[in-house]
Amino acid sequence: MSPRLEFEGKDVEKASQKACEELKIPKEKLKYDVISYGATGIFGLVGIKKAKICVTLPDLTPENNTEEKDLEHNNKSKKHVTEVERSTEQAPLEDKTVIASISDESVNLGKNILQLIIDLITIDAEISFKKKSDQILFYIKGGNVAILIGKQGQTLEAMQYLVEKIVNKHSEQRIRVQIDIEGYLEKRQNSLKRLAGRLAEKAKRSGKPITIGQMNAQDRRIIHLVLRDDTGVRTQSVGDGFLKKLLIFPKKKDHRKRKT
Repeated sequence: MSPRLEFEGKDVEKASQKACEELKIPKEKLKYDVISYGATGIFGLVGIKKAKICVTLPDLTPENNTEEKDLEHNNKSKKHVTEVERSTEQAPLEDKTVIASISDESVNLGKNILQLIIDLITIDAEISFKKKSDQILFYIKGGNVAILIGKQGQTLEAMQYLVEKIVNKHSEQRIRVQIDIEGYLEKRQNSLKRLAGRLAEKAKRSGKPITIGQMNAQDRRIIHLVLRDDTGVRTQSVGDGFLKKLLIFPKKKDHRKRKT
C-alpha cells in the first residue's frame, strides 16, 4: 500500500501546490483526495478553516528511482546555470531599493468589505479612495452620516478597525487603513485642537488637572500632539480598554529666587 500524507492550505489549490513543492512532484502527477475544502469565515476573520488534502505517494520502484536520479541530475545542472546567471546579475540589483506598492487586490478587498458593512447600516452611500505608499484612504459620501460616524466617531473607528484587519490578513505587507466620512476627520481634528487649547489654559489658571473622558486612541493622540510643546502642561492617558480618559496636568512653577 502506497504511503499517504496530508497537506493544508488556504484552499485546495494552495494545499496541492504546497504538496508539490515539498514532495518535488509535478502537479500533473500529484494524486490526492480532498478531505476538506476549507471555509473563508465571516469577513475573512471568524470561522476560517483551511483546506486539507491527502496525497498518495508514488511507489519507489527501480524505474522510478532511475527517473528520480535523472531528474535530480537535471535539477542540479539547472541550479548551477541559474546560480551563474544570478552571480552576473546580482551586483546591479543590490544597488536598487524596491518599494512595494499597495496592490489593487488589497484596495478592492477593503472597498468591498467597507461597502458591505455600510449597506447593512444605511443606503445610498458611495466610496472613493486614495492610495499612499503604505496606506489606503477611503472616503464615504452620502447615506446617514450621523449613524455611520456614531457617538464620538465610535462606529467609524470600528469600521476602520475591521477593514484594516481584513485587508492585512490577505496582504504580505503592512497596510494602514483610514476612513473618512464627508470631511469628518478634519472637522474632528480642528475641534479637538481648540478643545485642547482651552482646557490647557484652564488647567494652568486653576492649577488643577483637567479630565477629558472616554476618548479613542486617535482622538487622544491629537490632544497629546497639540499640547506636546506646551511647557505649562503635560498630558497622560488613564484607564484600560478601547476608550480611555485623558488628563491634562499643570506643571508646577519654580518660585525659588535666583541667587545674586
